[in-house]
Amino acid sequence: MSDLAASASAPVVDVPAVLRGLLPPALEGGWSTLPFEFFREGVEIHRLAEGPAAVALLRYAPGASVPRHRHTGLETIVVLEGSQSDDNGVARAGDVVFNPEGTVHSVWSEDGCVVLIHWTRPVEFVEPA
Repeated sequence: MSDLAASASAPVVDVPAVLRGLLPPALEGGWSTLPFEFFREGVEIHRLAEGPAAVALLRYAPGASVPRHRHTGLETIVVLEGSQSDDNGVARAGDVVFNPEGTVHSVWSEDGCVVLIHWTRPVEFVEPA
């Protein structure tokens, strides 16, 4: 069984109080039962809104990473479960991360995580994706 499959069978986690009422009803009962699809090696995505500006849930398997990339617009991340790291440090469940336009970084999760992510424009990879 893959790490991603194992995390999909984890108990349902409550949405943090600060987000209740702001997220689609499907998320109010937790995200472990939502359908995720392949995004990149070790990372799965559940799209909530698509377009140049988009909102999604990303689920990282332990040890998964996203290569170095540049933000062409604002990115906002809420860590819902686990922890996510980048060149600036570690964000844990309940933390909010803002990456303004022009930010360049790599992202990884040592222990796995689920994040709610919003970006205003797609990223440009500066390392092979």
